Amino acid sequence: MNVPVKAKLLRIYLSSTDKFKHLPLYEVIVFASKRYNLKGCTVLRGIMGYGLSSKISSLKFWEFTEKIPVVIEIVDESDKIEAFINTIQPYFEKIKYGCLITLEEVTIVLQKEGLKKKNSKKDKQ
Repeated sequence: MNVPVKAKLLRIYLSSTDKFKHLPLYEVIVFASKRYNLKGCTVLRGIMGYGLSSKISSLKFWEFTEKIPVVIEIVDESDKIEAFINTIQPYFEKIKYGCLITLEEVTIVLQKEGLKKKNSKKDKQ
């Protein structure tokens, strides 16, 4: 049985159109969090939202290339999250539009590593 563990939840609000060196910023952050061996990172696509610009963005079934809200959630120990924030801060200084970053304390009540798939014939090709 897992014992509850205190951790930090880093939440980043941005747009699907935000870029860093011609790459989607949310992808850059996910790959950076993986390099930092953080416990987990998830990108959530919003249906509708607005930020400080007060311009409402929404996703309609015919608008697949439109600007939509994106939230990135990353969970890990406090010191690892705070070090990661210092690493990614320059990414946000280079984007021309707004964003929001929040940090809160959370309790991990269950953390279970899944089984890894064995390499199949398809993976070897």
